Amino acid sequence: MNSYKILNVNEFSKDIYSIVPIRYEDRLQILKWRNEQIYHLRQDRILTEQDQENYFNTTVNNLFDEQKPNQLLFSYLEDNVCIGYGGLVHLNWIDKNAEISFIMNTELEEIHFEKHWGIYLNLIEQVGFGEIKFHKLSTYAFNLRPLLYVALENSGYTKEAVLKEHCLFENKYIDVYIHSKIKDGSI
Repeated sequence: MNSYKILNVNEFSKDIYSIVPIRYEDRLQILKWRNEQIYHLRQDRILTEQDQENYFNTTVNNLFDEQKPNQLLFSYLEDNVCIGYGGLVHLNWIDKNAEISFIMNTELEEIHFEKHWGIYLNLIEQVGFGEIKFHKLSTYAFNLRPLLYVALENSGYTKEAVLKEHCLFENKYIDVYIHSKIKDGSI
């Protein structure tokens, strides 16, 4: 398993769920989910297997050895089976803040969306607040998935801003919601 040089701990768990540094073996499953869920991602086209291979070889592989990487990506596992992925992206090492990124197996979204977001937020906070000692974590989300806001607010995130008509989606401008949480000292 790869590990991030910047982290003292590289596996974070809660019951049967865990996050580990993004695994190469999960790359094609992640590609599938990204393409299925392109509507809510900042991804402008369907990705190919070659795109994914290049991304892992040129971007992901370099993250593990960096002292201050711009992102920390993780495979989200249930009993060691990848059911999602995400991480902390746009890491700002000076101001100690980062954006949370997460997608799950598309088949889990309809029934288990809030559950997995809640578990994932707990795990990624162990990284962001506990391990790298950041001050603030936030999300940037197109206003397309109302269950996301419920999951975020249930985990202590506050709606910090609404960027009105910020993104063009299916020929219509939609809002972007930014939720955030500031470290409370309990982690």
